Amino acid sequence: MKEILYTEVPTPDKAAVCTWLQQDWNPELGQKILTPNGIRIQFRQETTELSIFVWSLQRTTYLKVFRWGQKPTAAESKIRRQLIAALETRFPQHYPEPPEIDLSQQSIFEALAPYYPRTVHFFQKMPKGESDLKRVYWWEKRWREHVRQPKQPKQVVFKKGRGAEEQKSRRAGEAGEAGEAGKAGEAGKAGEQRSQPVSSAPGHLGISASPSPDYDLIYIGGALGVIHAAVMAQLGYRVLLVERLPFGRMNREWNISRAEFQSLIDLGLFTPAEFESLIAREYKDGFSKFFDGNLPPHLQASVLHTPTVLNVALDAEKLLRVCGENFRKAGGEIWDETEFVRADVDSEQVTVQLQHLPTGESREARGRLLIDAMGSASPIAWQLNGGRAFDSVCPTVGAVISGGMPPGMWDSDYGDVLNSHGDISRGRQLIWELFPAADEELTIYLFHYHQVHPDNPGSLLEMYEDFFTILPEYRRCEMEQLLWKKPTFGYIPGHFSVGSRDRAVAFDRLLGLGDAASLQSPLVFTGFGSLVRNLPRLTTLLDTALKHDLLQAKHLNQIRAYQGNISVTWLFSKGMMVPTGYSLPPERINAMLNTFFGILAEEPPEVANTFIKDRANWLTFNRLALKAARMNPVLLLWIWEQSGSKDLVRWLGSYFSFTFDSLISWLLRGWFPSWLRQIQPWLERHYPALWLRLLSFSYAITAGVGHPEPVKGDSSQVPNYELPQNSAQQKR
Repeated sequence: MKEILYTEVPTPDKAAVCTWLQQDWNPELGQKILTPNGIRIQFRQETTELSIFVWSLQRTTYLKVFRWGQKPTAAESKIRRQLIAALETRFPQHYPEPPEIDLSQQSIFEALAPYYPRTVHFFQKMPKGESDLKRVYWWEKRWREHVRQPKQPKQVVFKKGRGAEEQKSRRAGEAGEAGEAGKAGEAGKAGEQRSQPVSSAPGHLGISASPSPDYDLIYIGGALGVIHAAVMAQLGYRVLLVERLPFGRMNREWNISRAEFQSLIDLGLFTPAEFESLIAREYKDGFSKFFDGNLPPHLQASVLHTPTVLNVALDAEKLLRVCGENFRKAGGEIWDETEFVRADVDSEQVTVQLQHLPTGESREARGRLLIDAMGSASPIAWQLNGGRAFDSVCPTVGAVISGGMPPGMWDSDYGDVLNSHGDISRGRQLIWELFPAADEELTIYLFHYHQVHPDNPGSLLEMYEDFFTILPEYRRCEMEQLLWKKPTFGYIPGHFSVGSRDRAVAFDRLLGLGDAASLQSPLVFTGFGSLVRNLPRLTTLLDTALKHDLLQAKHLNQIRAYQGNISVTWLFSKGMMVPTGYSLPPERINAMLNTFFGILAEEPPEVANTFIKDRANWLTFNRLALKAARMNPVLLLWIWEQSGSKDLVRWLGSYFSFTFDSLISWLLRGWFPSWLRQIQPWLERHYPALWLRLLSFSYAITAGVGHPEPVKGDSSQVPNYELPQNSAQQKR
């Protein structure tokens, strides 16, 4: 017996595929005989026959063809080609759209029930399911609008008080800087487009001097935003936080390690006792394992154990409450249930127009600097970056379950970091995460790596229908017996950077933070993890810029969490995506994941720990890449097939940039940061702009290439920069 075809039929209706196979499809050669789940094909005067059968998993259908017999029949290749062509015609890839609904006429449950019945059914079991499902629908609709209008995004940032000629000159200069920074031709073109996002606001030309700003910093977005805002408020800055939702509401949970969270304690945002109170569960080990039932033995991998990766489950809503309390104690203000409308920038301040959602009233705030922390749906990020705000996204759905999982189904001392239980499903490799929380609670996520494409932006609602259908396949459970606490969902964006200036994160008096300034990490990199890892770096740089009023784009663009060691891995995440309109062998992505995770499983534990925490250096990256190529020689060919020659050339730009940065780091890292600290008092006092640039460069040759600043409990030896206390008060 030999397998001669394994393919996916992208439809959840297995019965329709089986019926078509038995009744409508006729092989050009041989006699068709019906079987319970398919057909057999017999050939005259030959002992060999073909067996074709289908089965269902992950809300899709799979088909295999086996040869029964010792010798191949002359007809099998022809039948294989005929069957593939017929399946692609009869069951093409389909990317469903969410319906247009009118909630003035019906509830969100009534509107979506015909399209997503299981999603509606289980959201109705959640305490705030109706408002949460509205949020899912709103987020998907906004995401689709942004993806489909990348060339002309909605303008929400306007420049005040500039003549047309002056603006034209400024734009040309910025375009030249962006083009010079690009390491590849396409990056240069993208940079030229991104340098022209802001135009003069109609009716705002020639305005006289405005009143002095009420705030030093205005943060739009209260999840990741409040963490950074609280640190800045404790430094003495006047800070306003604007949040669209009621403050403290979260649609995601957060996991981290103790060593990583230590940076928040070192910055004074939390006390050690407060941190302990935020821990919902700390478990012994985390597992990563991908389905390998259809892979040859040499590509099957062992379980990867990562006991110090994401092993601390935080109570995210309590974390926000405590952070909010500390923020208010430091003098910060919070305007929740308030939506951002637009921002007007002039030479002295930024004026933000807002709307209070419960009353519909307009509000206005003026500040020295606006921080965009609105995440992947940020209209500011889309305007600043035009058609390349994000290159990829992880549509992520899930839920917090407070009970009902069968005894013995999961040990709460362990987490499932990354897991797949099947192959590609309807153009996506679905991946699970499971993290125990307080008491009997479990937080479960389902996500996939996805190419941002206007024909297929990525659907949260379709993913939720998958989640509620296939969860019992992943963990054997009775869905009706589970106690549903709340949903967890969102779009986690990624940007494929060629170099450190390949994405605009700032304009005059405006800076992006978190997912709104997303770069890319191949595995578990999200806005929370990135922010925490880079918080000392971002805070020190921002404090320096504010102290010296270095709030133009050329200065603010140096305040970013860019890491060359992360940028170079984007080709790996590209290999985990199925290009829109294409079909891949179903086992392809699991084969790639098992190749790499199998290598990590064979390495010492600290190697996997550093890689997953975005700290792999040049030597580690190259050693693992070469080892993967030896284990699976067709790996590069697969990635080339999925990404294309253009992206492969772009990646070479990333690799050469990382190599160059690593060489500079090797030459300077041992002495430059210490020397810079020694001359800081004189240099910062006399040449603040140069100090900011050199400080940013110092971080680039340390944290930017996998050698981050040390925290307690960490082994890194790179010098750290201490934040000044009450910097804003010292300045004033």
